[in-house]
Amino acid sequence: MTSYLDHAATTPMGRRALEAMVAELGRTGNASSLHGAGRAARRVVEESREVVAARLGARPSEVVLTSGGTEADNLAVKGLFWARSAADPRRRRVLVSGGEHHAVLDPAVWLGGEGAEVVLLPVDGCGRLDLDALSAELDEHGDEVALLSVMWANNEVGTVQPVEQVVALARAHGVPVHCDAVQAVGQLPVDFAASGLDAMTVSAHKVGGPVGVGALLARRGLDLTPVLHGGGQERGVRSGTLDVPSVRAFAVALEEAVDLQPTESVRLAVLRDRLVQGIRERVEGAVLRGPEVLGATPEDGRTAARLPANAHLTFNGCEGDSLLYLLDSRGVQCSTGSACRAGVPQPSHVLLAMGVEPLDARGALRFSLGRASGDQDVAAVLEVLPEVVDRARAAGLSGVR
Repeated sequence: MTSYLDHAATTPMGRRALEAMVAELGRTGNASSLHGAGRAARRVVEESREVVAARLGARPSEVVLTSGGTEADNLAVKGLFWARSAADPRRRRVLVSGGEHHAVLDPAVWLGGEGAEVVLLPVDGCGRLDLDALSAELDEHGDEVALLSVMWANNEVGTVQPVEQVVALARAHGVPVHCDAVQAVGQLPVDFAASGLDAMTVSAHKVGGPVGVGALLARRGLDLTPVLHGGGQERGVRSGTLDVPSVRAFAVALEEAVDLQPTESVRLAVLRDRLVQGIRERVEGAVLRGPEVLGATPEDGRTAARLPANAHLTFNGCEGDSLLYLLDSRGVQCSTGSACRAGVPQPSHVLLAMGVEPLDARGALRFSLGRASGDQDVAAVLEVLPEVVDRARAAGLSGVR
């Protein structure tokens, strides 16, 4: 039996979402058409938009449907920068944390080649944004900043960011804040209006929906320059024919994930703690990366510091890719904390930003639990991981320079 522990990468589609998608696939209609079939498709889209908005604390008019998280992040980062710098040429600074997902980092770097001044804000050893550094940056350059982008929860190490404090600091300087909440939705309470954010990214396939659909929540009145041009759909900032079946499945999956979140997050945290504790007992040199929350109770506040389904560890003397392939051969599917570019292993930029030594960062594994995870999955990892680590260490880090 295979244990799937890579839910942070993508989740299995839920039964209700799959049924909703299949039902819509059997119908014809472009949601921009004015005839009966088009109006029926439009009704499905707008009803789905209302569900997404209601579950995320937003107004339906604030939900801009996209092809997923990456497009939504690009629209937020590029669209905000272009709009803000056009209105005030002084505002050319783009602030992002050093631990952001590449869907935010790469558009920011690209803008750097287009005249933006990109500032990577430091994070601490747990991956949490340094608020003092942010405050100092805003005090010195607040009238030059076009936007700030800070993710709600880190996709690698699971660190939850201080969104409320970030928004308060930025608001004092009139700086709009975008937040990639792709990993947070379904694991943490997420309320767009209450957060004070100007824009927020969500993705369907991280909450039991299909790949290829998501949304950017953008507050009313927020000026965004389009990245895509065409038919002027989605408030004129995201042109393109909407994928009605996927939009419907997105809404169904999101509704279910948010409704289950209060109980599911507690269950997953218990499993996560059992997994981490078991690994520490069985594997010498295993280091948990990100906030230490094992044994935390809701009363002590530490449970809110880390995603309940995330366990990210490094194993000294190992290559993450070797660990991954060895585990896969034993029926355990997870992820590494490193990116492999052009066949050359690279340590995770998130771990490096946290101050982890490059050699240690290369031996990273991320176990991410989900709705289908249970005791049997924890047992499967604990049964095979000690041998896998021994084999990876025996192979050594040959080729490291």
